[in-house]
Amino acid sequence: MSKALEGIRVVDMTHVQAGPVCTQLLAWMGADVIKIEQPGRGDVTRTQLRDIPDVDSLYFTMLNCNKRSLTLNVKSDEGKEILAELLRRSDILVENFAPGALDRLGFTWERIQALSPRLIYASLKGFGPGSLEHAKAYEPIAQATGGAMSTTGFEDGPPVVTGAQIGDSGNAVHLFGAIVAALYQRTNTGRGQRVQIAMRDGILNLCRVKLRDQQRLEHGPLAEYPNNQTGDFVPRSGNASGGGHPGSALRCKPGGPNDYLYVVIQPQVWEALLHKIGRADLLGDPSYDTPEARLPHVEDVFDMVEKWTLTKTKWEAFRELNAADVACGPIMDTKDLLEDEDLRASGTIVEVEHPERGAFKTVGCPFTLSDSPVEVTRPPLLGEHNHEILRDLLDCSEKQLELLTEVGAV
Repeated sequence: MSKALEGIRVVDMTHVQAGPVCTQLLAWMGADVIKIEQPGRGDVTRTQLRDIPDVDSLYFTMLNCNKRSLTLNVKSDEGKEILAELLRRSDILVENFAPGALDRLGFTWERIQALSPRLIYASLKGFGPGSLEHAKAYEPIAQATGGAMSTTGFEDGPPVVTGAQIGDSGNAVHLFGAIVAALYQRTNTGRGQRVQIAMRDGILNLCRVKLRDQQRLEHGPLAEYPNNQTGDFVPRSGNASGGGHPGSALRCKPGGPNDYLYVVIQPQVWEALLHKIGRADLLGDPSYDTPEARLPHVEDVFDMVEKWTLTKTKWEAFRELNAADVACGPIMDTKDLLEDEDLRASGTIVEVEHPERGAFKTVGCPFTLSDSPVEVTRPPLLGEHNHEILRDLLDCSEKQLELLTEVGAV
């Protein structure tokens, strides 16, 4: 069966996390992704956070499946010539260097357009134009400047970085969508285009509902937030849902660090919930009869529910409440997730064989296409495909390959 992006070639000049996650998605959709790496070193994540000496780290292997690796010294004249020829024969270039890095190497947007008018040139940076444009950006910095940290945590504590990598991996998905949109537009125009995303902008997109609430503050306090609201900005509200229905993480037995169940109380399940937790005596009580009546003492409501969840494991409580149509979900830790049979069966957690480190588990493609099934294959060793790409794609002779190696271009 053919793949969605079969026949599309990607020059992957990305490194660390955000860019490689994007290009891995492109590879999973069938694109031929050629990862350009520094000779003798490769992507810095190959050696970062190693759990096994002298092999590629999980940091690298989990972000670079289904790709080919070409080592290339793009600062050398020979390396620049190879890169130019590769761009002529490709559809997409993706990079996440510091601002202006490719320009300084001589690959401006104008030159890239001249090399291949159909090429889509995609970039991911920390910030867009403005006072932060040239500031360094890491995941926590993007979260700090994009609204995530100020709205995450508890009211009496400091701003908190989320565990999910919304700045890196989250923006990789944004960039993937933008690239695919540009590819589709090219079918009508015949032209490539410049695609850009700033990590800060992408995080702000994910914080959209918080900006909704910021504007609602102009008309009074946010009743669904269980905070003593005195500021002129959206507060941190811990595990409160901040949405249309109140929610909270409730303790369960045996009381471990992740023995919690997140429960959302919708109006239509109030009666069933009271029967389940043994508090049917509150039915008809005007202090609890409506969502509006419950809101001033919503913490007391969740305390009552928690007295019941403390008598159950999180899975027992989940099954019983789920059967009563109460929206809830167990807090699953990373060990739970790696061992989850449903995730393995669906291909969300996959095991990949690697020639040097052995089998490792990774997260598979987060979406499915009925006509483009994903088979996760191992990431490349450093420079594994040098001869294959240079000989078969760029028509280099054996003598040219030897010369390129001698001068350190590959």
